Amino acid sequence: MSLGEFDLIAKYFTRPVARAALGVGDDCALLAVRPGMQLAVSSDMLVEGRHFLSTVAPDRLGHKALAVNLSDLAACGAAPLGFTLAFSLPRADEAFLEGLARGMFALADEHGIELVGGDTTQGPLNLCLTVFGEVPAGGALLRSGARPGDDLYVSGTVGDARLALEAFRGTLALPGEQFDRVRVAMERPQPRVALGLALRGVATSAIDVSDGLLGDLGHVLKRSEVGACVEVDAVPRSAVLAAQPPAWQRECTLAGGDDYELLFTAAPGDAERVRAAGRSAGVAVTRIGRIEAARGLRLVDAAGAPVAHTFGSFDHFRS
Repeated sequence: MSLGEFDLIAKYFTRPVARAALGVGDDCALLAVRPGMQLAVSSDMLVEGRHFLSTVAPDRLGHKALAVNLSDLAACGAAPLGFTLAFSLPRADEAFLEGLARGMFALADEHGIELVGGDTTQGPLNLCLTVFGEVPAGGALLRSGARPGDDLYVSGTVGDARLALEAFRGTLALPGEQFDRVRVAMERPQPRVALGLALRGVATSAIDVSDGLLGDLGHVLKRSEVGACVEVDAVPRSAVLAAQPPAWQRECTLAGGDDYELLFTAAPGDAERVRAAGRSAGVAVTRIGRIEAARGLRLVDAAGAPVAHTFGSFDHFRS
């Protein structure tokens, strides 16, 4: 007997809720926000062949689908509350559904959040999640707060996901162990929720790196009406990426995307508070430049010499 729509929801995606006032099973979920808090909401869609390869393991896909949404909450300094899942799939493949649910709920449990609703239908494989979080009123990290003189930071390392994609494409070859390491970065990104919370009241602006470091920085510069100077050789990269030719290193770190690290600004006098936030969250934070009053984006190398570039941002309708 084939698995029906409501059967698969009941079997793989229905769990008791503890924090939500009402979860799966009614027309709407109910979430309670504490007094003095604002609701933070974000949605991201993952489409097969566009955001993930057909070869990805279902549990990794489940992890990533939730991780990229949690990353948006992290960039706002919001604490996660719950999420909804709407998806289409060609057929009710139970092995796929079990893996998808396992990977998704494992990450949900790490962050203490619950699936509270959604929808499913038959069609091309497509996952759309909406996450809900809370942040103190007026305390959200925004893209519009960068000020001239602020230092520019990024968390973790960037570029490995792009390196893995190029290996999949056959553009370059990586030994097995190195490929496995960068593939994890591509398929199991870690949302920096703890860092986002620690940066509340410290960072002046923030964004998560999803479409490429320079492209996402451009959104901050536009909203904040400022410019920036990026020290390209200071951008943190893994040992695997650091072993690649310099041109590939810059391409992957500056325009790679799919990193889901936090790119943020802070006043120079708050450098120790930034480091303390990184320590409390268990993630490295690296200064990679500064915000300038003059509009535009300048790149310099380790010696301070200008670096010409044509790096752009990923765009779904231009890429």
